[in-house]
Amino acid sequence: MAETPPSVENESCDDLLESLRRGRPAAGQDPVKRSQIIDGARRVFIDKGFEAASMNDITREAGVSKGTIYVYFANKEELFEALIEEERGTIFKNMYDVLDRADDLRETLVKFGKVLSLKITSAKVIQAQRTVIGASDRIPDMGARFYERGPKRGHDKMVAFLNAAIDRGLLRIDDVDLAAYQFTDLCLAGLFRQCIFAYRTKAPSQDEIDHIVRSGVRMFLLAYGTERLTEEESHQLIALEAKT
Repeated sequence: MAETPPSVENESCDDLLESLRRGRPAAGQDPVKRSQIIDGARRVFIDKGFEAASMNDITREAGVSKGTIYVYFANKEELFEALIEEERGTIFKNMYDVLDRADDLRETLVKFGKVLSLKITSAKVIQAQRTVIGASDRIPDMGARFYERGPKRGHDKMVAFLNAAIDRGLLRIDDVDLAAYQFTDLCLAGLFRQCIFAYRTKAPSQDEIDHIVRSGVRMFLLAYGTERLTEEESHQLIALEAKT
């Protein structure tokens, strides 16, 4: 059952007047206070999980009044989604920039695949996904929003990248949407399931990720690469040998 927020109308008005007098952000608009609440929520969710955590727990951990926390967040679900968005922005920031530099298709796919695999199997991301999965039965809309704002956006960027490679004549793919999912699975071969089910207690090493990703990219290009790609890579190899 969702917790019922207390009446915050008077508190909000008082906060607004006080903010105007002191030149501080109005109620619900102070980024420092918002960050304080999210940091407290992060500790509670990690310690108790989404289902067991309560707004009272978060209030105590964040060191704010219950009236204040409801000025910023209507309920636990909204607070959790804000936390996930903040974590996503920090962890996945600039991750897709490598796809903008696509002179060498194979190496671009390798670089992106390694970054993707490293981040997806990190402790923070695995913990967040477990929490979302656990809460999705009760709040399916939250799970859907998590997917749309994270994995789906990344998938769409990979689709765009593959379409650009097709336009350059380097790839031949009938179902680009499927191929984008296949690429992700090849780069995470076995790793994600082992991490999400705690089969392995430590994140994979960079050497292991490098091995899996390079193997996955090799399979991907064997399936979808064109003769033009082979020719370009041959020219690149000859140019490299000439320099050495």
